[in-house]
Amino acid sequence: MELNIKNPIVFFDLETTGLNIATDRIIEISYLKVWPNGKEESKTRRVNPEMPIPPQSTAIHGITDADVADCPTFKEIAKTLAAEIKGCDLAGYNSSRFDIPLLVEEMLRAGVDFDISKRKQIDVQTIFHKMEQRTLTAAYKFYCDKELDNAHSAEADARATYEVLKSQLDRYSDLPNDMAALSEFTTYNNNLDLAGRIIVDDKGRAIFNFGKHKGKFVFDVFAKDLGFYDWMQKGEFTLNTKKVLTELYMEYLKKKG
Repeated sequence: MELNIKNPIVFFDLETTGLNIATDRIIEISYLKVWPNGKEESKTRRVNPEMPIPPQSTAIHGITDADVADCPTFKEIAKTLAAEIKGCDLAGYNSSRFDIPLLVEEMLRAGVDFDISKRKQIDVQTIFHKMEQRTLTAAYKFYCDKELDNAHSAEADARATYEVLKSQLDRYSDLPNDMAALSEFTTYNNNLDLAGRIIVDDKGRAIFNFGKHKGKFVFDVFAKDLGFYDWMQKGEFTLNTKKVLTELYMEYLKKKG
């Protein structure tokens, strides 16, 4: 089934130095941009992460320090990349928990305004997990009846994700071919920050979603344990999380008068 899209949608995948959104870096990004008229554009870039690539990461994606030594840094490509995917909805495999938060984190480090608040975000892994509980390689075999060659190659994974989503729409008649509805379907929590450290309830109130204050209203924690705010700002949390927390603190001070 072809996608029913009103805006261009970018299927993308990252290869990275590791899995820590706050401290690891992108070393390869590949995207497949699909337009409403069916036109497709694809691009793959390698990036110098300005840090060593751990051997355990190289063992997964096969990219070494030497492979990226002469590549541009993310800061050098950030503005161009942001312009290329400006106004596009975003899709990936485990993208809501990893790829999108890490991409936003890299943009913040590069000083590039990359607002995704109005973009639809489709996580194909979430659809798969809600429907079948498998991995991307298994998803590709299950939905497309094909073997995924070059798994953990960003380009292969991005295209496989695109094909899996189209096949999911063919398979599940009750799955809406609408990016807004798919975005809602693939969201587990109503996150305020991309890492899901802070969520909102059905009344729009911010709540901590981790640690000793998990389940508590953020404003209540500010009132009783302001040191927690300071601890988070100094800790290894993502820049995006810290930015959201600062905005909430400013709102708290304003309401406090």
